[in-house]
Amino acid sequence: MQTSIITDFESLKNDWDDLLGRAHHAPFFMHYAYQRTWWQHLGQGDLQLLTVRTDDGQLVGLMPLAIQTNADGQHELSFVGCVDVSDYLDILIDSTHYEAVWSALIEALAAMQWSQLSLCSLPHQSPTLTKFVTLAQAQGWQTAITQQEVCPVITLPNDWEAYLESLDKKQRHEIRRKIRKVEREVQSRYYVIDSLDGLDEAMTTFIDLHQKSAPDKEHFWSEQLIKFFNALAHDAARGGWLKLYFIEVEGQAAGAMLCFDYNNEFLLYNSGYNPALSALSVGNVLTAYTIQEAICLGRTRYDFLRGDEIYKFRFGAVSEPVYDLKIERTAN
Repeated sequence: MQTSIITDFESLKNDWDDLLGRAHHAPFFMHYAYQRTWWQHLGQGDLQLLTVRTDDGQLVGLMPLAIQTNADGQHELSFVGCVDVSDYLDILIDSTHYEAVWSALIEALAAMQWSQLSLCSLPHQSPTLTKFVTLAQAQGWQTAITQQEVCPVITLPNDWEAYLESLDKKQRHEIRRKIRKVEREVQSRYYVIDSLDGLDEAMTTFIDLHQKSAPDKEHFWSEQLIKFFNALAHDAARGGWLKLYFIEVEGQAAGAMLCFDYNNEFLLYNSGYNPALSALSVGNVLTAYTIQEAICLGRTRYDFLRGDEIYKFRFGAVSEPVYDLKIERTAN
């Protein structure tokens, strides 16, 4: 195995997503397009893409890192993508070279200069939380795992009525009542943007609705974050993953949900609604519509992503924990 550190994304453009398809565990947020776009708009420090290749040059391991120097002059490593807008991150390892890649990564990290390694947003099933921790401890490094958040997830049946029957009677009744209210009492329109056509205008509307949703959300949108979200939406559209849903009431934008349809999963990335129309429960109606859409597309998993908002559990979601791993290097 050959290890190297790459300091630009372009060098890995042709190999990254090929590895993603062979990786033991590969969240959406580990796509080349996502990682590159995040780094371009939100990244800080110096890029350190730690790669492992076979002797014939095939990329079989990838650990996207950034390095910064803290106030004490010590070098700190962290995942590209940490932390606010990336719900799942991980190390990419070809499943057919599993053990060899882990060993190569540890050896390469041992040869690098750093004092702390922070790996955020690790899914609960990630082998990084077990295999990598064991190897790090064997090096004499100190490890600490903390729960960062939860991601509520619905396991979807293959039928909308079967899904409704899986809920408790009260919630089932509420979903049906709220849908009837919107569909019968006002003129509404539900539609999706899933290509580049009309995407710029749609993203402007989405951001406006997100800002209106709550007072604290208005300050969420820095100039860099707006550029990131717009670039990400365009990347997702080109990749065939974008599902940007809207509901209008009497011709007025009432709610929006930015979703990704990826690898048999529906990911609800962010949402917004017009509080002036809250009496119509447009957020709940739009959520119900997108769950129904996911079922119609044959998806088996609807992931609300990070956050334990109570409405997610009313729709039948079950919490899956997300963890942060910190590794402290003992001074020699």
